[in-house]
Amino acid sequence: MEVELIDRIYECGFVPDLWPDVLRDVSKISNSAGASLYITNPGVTAWTASKNARDIAERFVKEGWYWRGQMTSRVHGSRHPGFLRDVDLFTLEELEEEPIYRDSWRRMGLGWGAATAFALPAGETLSIVLARATAQGPADAATIQRLDDLRPHLARTALMAARLHLERARVAGDALAAIGLAALVLDESGKVLAANRLIEASAHLVHWRSGDRVALQDPGADDLLRDALARIGLADNSGVRSFPVRGAATSALMVGHVIPIRFSARDIFARSAAVFVLAQVAAPNAPSLELVMSLFDLTPAEARIARGLAAGKTVDDLAGDNGVSSNTVRAQVRGVLQKTGCERQTDVVALLGGISLGDGARR
Repeated sequence: MEVELIDRIYECGFVPDLWPDVLRDVSKISNSAGASLYITNPGVTAWTASKNARDIAERFVKEGWYWRGQMTSRVHGSRHPGFLRDVDLFTLEELEEEPIYRDSWRRMGLGWGAATAFALPAGETLSIVLARATAQGPADAATIQRLDDLRPHLARTALMAARLHLERARVAGDALAAIGLAALVLDESGKVLAANRLIEASAHLVHWRSGDRVALQDPGADDLLRDALARIGLADNSGVRSFPVRGAATSALMVGHVIPIRFSARDIFARSAAVFVLAQVAAPNAPSLELVMSLFDLTPAEARIARGLAAGKTVDDLAGDNGVSSNTVRAQVRGVLQKTGCERQTDVVALLGGISLGDGARR
């Protein structure tokens, strides 16, 4: 029994940077070229690998090899509580036609694999894949038994890490509720991981569809939410992230804010991608120029116009204040509307009033 390795496996549940070294030592047990770990739902949502297999694993994901052919689906579908070799799942003739082997691994000198898969709490599947050099042949029964002895520890660590992140999402939502903010914690696809009590009381504005995916009753705001989440998944910092939200039966406004959550790139169990906050509209005010620019990617001139609108000024007032024509101000107003996702100048006033979350929370 690899006592020291088991201790390090459990340590990975709290220190995700240790996974590559642990996978390296797991691969040594089977004399493999490397080991990689994938989380799927159903596509590969996260992965990590031992250092000597990192390039192979990255190519495996980027080029879409994971789900080609039947190898992966047979491992996942077997529900076998241990490691399975390729020769346990295929005849030698079938392996010759399996795309992963025929078109990828064999060209890299790899020819024999072993893998295991198990379910995670939020509906995802974790799999660990080992690959040996072609000349070595399949792993023997004694080697598979050693890997099977480690599997319960790998599974418990993965489950613990996944549950910890779900618990952190719940705590984050409750903390926002404590300061008066209705909030959802979402993954990159818009699936709800945690919802606090205040957002649950906002059914006239937001609801959950099948698969726990959130939708806003306001179609325009819902489109902006979808776009903001998609950009976060692509690590794209552009686009609208704060926007007005109307209820279905009222013109009253709330303000929605999509706030990215950034974790360590090595923390493969970190599923939270963003917090969506619904803030009450406070009395009109004029947030700082820097805040307005950073929230909406406005130019300095557009930010001055937006602040002026929030302060109740007209287009003619702003033209006089800034020494430009009314047509120039109208063009800048159009830029503000486009970048904030608003349709009317009154929406801009309400939106900027809602930026002061502290004031809105005290209402």
